[in-house]
Amino acid sequence: MNELLTPITGGALDLPNRLVMAPMTRSRSRGGLVGERTAEYYAQRADAGLIITEGTQPCVIGQGYIDTPGLHSPEQVAAWRLVTDAVHRRGGRIAVQLMHSGRIGHPCLYPGGEVPLAPSAIRSGERLYTPEGLLDHPTPREMTLADIEQAVEEFATAARLAMDAGFDAVELHAASGYLIHQFLSDNTNRRTDAYGGSVAGRIRFAVEVVQAVSDAIGPDRTGVRVSPGITYNGMNESDTEILYAELARALAPYGLAYLHVSENDTRDVTKIIRSEWPGLLILNPHPWDGDGPAAPADGLEALRSGLADVISFGRLWLANPDLPARIARGGPYNEADPKTFYGGDHRGYTDYPVLSASGEDR
Repeated sequence: MNELLTPITGGALDLPNRLVMAPMTRSRSRGGLVGERTAEYYAQRADAGLIITEGTQPCVIGQGYIDTPGLHSPEQVAAWRLVTDAVHRRGGRIAVQLMHSGRIGHPCLYPGGEVPLAPSAIRSGERLYTPEGLLDHPTPREMTLADIEQAVEEFATAARLAMDAGFDAVELHAASGYLIHQFLSDNTNRRTDAYGGSVAGRIRFAVEVVQAVSDAIGPDRTGVRVSPGITYNGMNESDTEILYAELARALAPYGLAYLHVSENDTRDVTKIIRSEWPGLLILNPHPWDGDGPAAPADGLEALRSGLADVISFGRLWLANPDLPARIARGGPYNEADPKTFYGGDHRGYTDYPVLSASGEDR
């Protein structure tokens, strides 16, 4: 497994190994603010080549779930600074994932009770979990050109705030059925203006966000995450191979820090993206149909084949704060507890054991 532990550079990021902690929503940020426990959680995992945080909303109406963090106020910048300082003291590197949820939201999340925004007024068919029960996502309001311009600027502003908060990079969430992905997919984008219709139209919003964020903080500190073919949150692309080939070609000239591909039984599409992407490619490997988490061997195979340069894992990092040490020893690996994924206290968050010098959990 030594290939997973070798260093590599992507843009302004010098990664000590090729093990990235994937973004994972944990819903432990009351009032949109991370706290000391979150700082402990990420600092425990500072041996990652790069930590990518949970999805973080760049504006109030970008929130899609309860108790998720934001990055659009001075208080949120100060709170995140506690996290980045804790990670850096441990010698780590950390990027914030900026996630505008678009139609995956609900008026109950917003102080003014606004309706969520989306490229087109098409409901997700999904629900929001709240302490009072499940609530149907409403039909979103189709974004005007002014709304689109504002959303682009909100991403750029949040990226600047990320630098103020001490982050090493920003990842733009263009995956999993959230706003940027909603513009990409033809089942959620039925616009007839310059932001819809053809593939060139549907990728326009993504490219404009990348341009704005790159201008704000530098392309060498900007990454993008995509999830070709995913059906989560009511997505259903009809032209996945063409769509992501063209998106990769459009983003390639920017010289970004990385492109982060999350697979979903879409290895053929990953190969197409790889052929079009000249820079660092992070892969969350999942070449099979099913929900099981990836194992270190899956990442090793992708590295050795040249398909990826760096590998991201989710549940492995969640349950194994010392993942590089465990990979170096060949295990053992803790199992993640799904009952503690979202919300709660330290249990299933900061209490997973690490290996002692003798190789025993402690």
